[in-house]
Amino acid sequence: MPHQPDDYLERHFKSSGIDLAQKVDELLKLTVPGGSLNNTLYRDMLVTIVRMAQADRNRWDAKIMLQTLREMERAFSALEQFKRRRKVTVFGSARTPVEHPLYALACQLGSELAKRELMVITGAGGGIMAAAHEGAGLDNSLGLNITLPFEQHANATVEGTENLLSFHFFFVRKLFFVKEADALVLCPGGFGTLDEALEVLTLIQTGKSPLVPVVLLDEPNGSYWQDALGFMRRQLEDNRYILPSDLKLMRLVNSAEEAAEEISQFYRNFHSSRWLKNNFVVRMHHALSEAAIAQLDEHFADLCMSTGFTQQAYNEADKDELEFAELTRLIFAFNGRDHGRLRELMDFINLPENWAKPA
Repeated sequence: MPHQPDDYLERHFKSSGIDLAQKVDELLKLTVPGGSLNNTLYRDMLVTIVRMAQADRNRWDAKIMLQTLREMERAFSALEQFKRRRKVTVFGSARTPVEHPLYALACQLGSELAKRELMVITGAGGGIMAAAHEGAGLDNSLGLNITLPFEQHANATVEGTENLLSFHFFFVRKLFFVKEADALVLCPGGFGTLDEALEVLTLIQTGKSPLVPVVLLDEPNGSYWQDALGFMRRQLEDNRYILPSDLKLMRLVNSAEEAAEEISQFYRNFHSSRWLKNNFVVRMHHALSEAAIAQLDEHFADLCMSTGFTQQAYNEADKDELEFAELTRLIFAFNGRDHGRLRELMDFINLPENWAKPA
């Protein structure tokens, strides 16, 4: 959603006769490049810090704020060089031994993703994480390590390289696992893996994270995710704790090639999405045919708060979207609730038979 300045933060405030708001604006003029669309955002950040300083919070609160901002800025800077590359976050147990079939499967997954020019993000540890990076190779690997009070080593692929980032806070690291991911692959694991799986699904289900492919990967005849899905159907879906379509947010596969292909298919036509005021905008590589738009109005009307689906080219008024000027937009008033059905819509627009024929 677009940024809405906080009225509380926008109030005029003074300290000892000094106009702090004016000082903040002066600092912005000295630091922010001219024409930046982020000026209001930076102003709110600075005012937030000034208000915290005025209140003189306790030292622990101030340290948390400082460490969080420092880690985030450092990560933003380090990841800038990989900005234009699609990335897949892979979760799984750090305790998976090298001789286990799942280790080989994760290694194959890394290789298949690299073949499709997808980078592999993991927690940089051993087990599944080491295997996925081993298969992908350094040029296609990113490790998001956690700094612990005892000795902590990254896996051999990323250790000591610029492809490794270290975090002090788990919650900041988890933010980047999801923020940078164009897809997620979940392999069998322990409490941490289940925590990550359910959090990712919750974020997508509630619209707090963009819709991306979530792939559950297990070895052939494996029962780990099959049992988990059975529990979700019996206890969550049957008791109406989730919508039946919520289970569409994830796909179970039993080979590395299937996992990689599932991700590739998702981006066959779909490029990305955003909210624009009250409308949901889907950017596509290929425009849809008139017949396909008619089918959307018929089969996916439940996703719309009003009217139906419209399709249009880039609007020059969207100055912040110049890099996506060649993409067609599918626009509708999404209800913001049923993201499982939204995933089904993405599957529909990714079918070549629904694309408009070149003129």
